Amino acid sequence: MPFYSKLGQIPHKRHTQFKKECGKLHYEQLFGTEGFSGMSSLLYHVNRPTQVKHVAGYQDVAPKIAEGKNLKSRLLKGFKIRAKDDYLSSRIPILVNNDCHISLAAPKKSLRDYYYKNADADEVLFIHKGSGTLRTFMGNITFSYGDYLVIPRGIIYQIDFDKADNRLFIVESFDPIYTPNRYRNKFGQLMEHAPFCERDIRIPDLLECYDEEGDFLIKIKKEQTLHSFTYATHPFNVKGWDGYNYPYAFSIHDFEPITGRVHMPPPIHQTFQTKAFVICSFCPRLYDYHPRAIPAPYHHSNIDSDELLYYVDGDFMSRNDIAQGHLTLHPAGIPHGPHPGAMERSIGKKETKELAVMVDTFKPLKLTQEALDIENPDYFKSWMPN
Repeated sequence: MPFYSKLGQIPHKRHTQFKKECGKLHYEQLFGTEGFSGMSSLLYHVNRPTQVKHVAGYQDVAPKIAEGKNLKSRLLKGFKIRAKDDYLSSRIPILVNNDCHISLAAPKKSLRDYYYKNADADEVLFIHKGSGTLRTFMGNITFSYGDYLVIPRGIIYQIDFDKADNRLFIVESFDPIYTPNRYRNKFGQLMEHAPFCERDIRIPDLLECYDEEGDFLIKIKKEQTLHSFTYATHPFNVKGWDGYNYPYAFSIHDFEPITGRVHMPPPIHQTFQTKAFVICSFCPRLYDYHPRAIPAPYHHSNIDSDELLYYVDGDFMSRNDIAQGHLTLHPAGIPHGPHPGAMERSIGKKETKELAVMVDTFKPLKLTQEALDIENPDYFKSWMPN
């Protein structure tokens, strides 16, 4: 996030001595992206963050593409992804390209037996079902239904779930994730017309700092390979940090929809951006108020981007036969629009209670076998008259 934050204890000046009570020095770490030009934070460790005792090998976790060139609209039934105990094993990639991987997950147990670091990608975890605490070496964030958890690449974390019934929609981005440029002024502050502001962003609060030695397993994903490292000191040994690069939470329920007299285009729902795709939030809102408005979206051609919608809750007014956890993929190259009858049903309606997350990618998304396993193969015919 492009605003300065800090937590814990830090020295008065950066790159200067910061002594412990025993007189020894803390260990400073620059934690940033895009070389030395992206957002960064300075972390102060009790122990060196470089003490590797053992490397146990690696596992290929690259998604396997099953279908990538069949041009048709798709519907996937996301809740058919089966629940699994282990957090990482529960993450099932369903749609991928060279810019992002999109997964569904239904973890039954907390991630406590090891620590995880994604060194490939920023992660956005949308919490469809469940609640708990994201625990990181930069502090903890509590989460619940409707939260986006934005975890920059390189963050070491664990997750505590309150119960066994959890559903996550996950986007991994190989470019850094930011708030949209058009919402920010030249200083990086979110402006008055933005649908959310810094007050809505929840940064880590409780900073767990452990000065412990032992065997601490960290699973690190790099180049779609999962490596197992055993470190000699507890990974949560940060005494304090400051800067611009840190995990945070934002609730979809805090997104303030932009409305107009006639139907507004999808960019009004934009929540996050990268160089290669955007993430949007469709939230409960008043409908268009022109006396002859058609609230349902007009037909539009996806010439330059794939459109993926993940349906969270409510009655999505432009679609027929849509349920929680469904995903629709409308690929670049062919038009799509409201289902038969949806346009007519929308006339005169005053509001919608729909809740959905949309990902628009500029490169085509390819399906894994797990995606084909949960597909309704006849969805592309659903615009035919009854």
